Amino acid sequence: MPLYPKTRAIDAAPQLSPSEVTHLLSRARLLQHATRDGNTPLPLRGKNLGLLCETQPDEAQALFRSAAEELGARVAITHSGLSLASTAQEVQNTARMLGRLYEAVECQGLAPTLVECIGLHAGIPVFDGAAMKDHLIDHLAQLLDDSTSLEDNRRFVLQALLLEAIA
Repeated sequence: MPLYPKTRAIDAAPQLSPSEVTHLLSRARLLQHATRDGNTPLPLRGKNLGLLCETQPDEAQALFRSAAEELGARVAITHSGLSLASTAQEVQNTARMLGRLYEAVECQGLAPTLVECIGLHAGIPVFDGAAMKDHLIDHLAQLLDDSTSLEDNRRFVLQALLLEAIA
């Protein structure tokens, strides 16, 4: 059973039970070992992910893109043009379009209320800054062993989260 429902926004600090944390870390460790052994799986091959951002290219966007692409996904980076001044209909229409184009969407730099509304109407997993600093992923990455760098551990935990939500 996936950790997250497929049709809501996955907020910046999701509440996970201890067993869910253990499961996510186990999956991240499997990815870590596979990469170390040169056997990185491609379970997201053929999947299209959206990166909806309202900021300049940065480390978080690069992390999301590399994490998804290493698992075989294609990532499209786009600006939504949405703001708190957008009408409810504009946000809903944008969310529905995103749901038709992508298997999941990462939102960066959007107001949490917009992300929540997109998550309600897109019908796909919608992440709220999963690749950004101070997300739960940052904290979980510190729990992985130190045989790889913290940045690599962040990527493995993000990949585990993507697999839980999409695969």
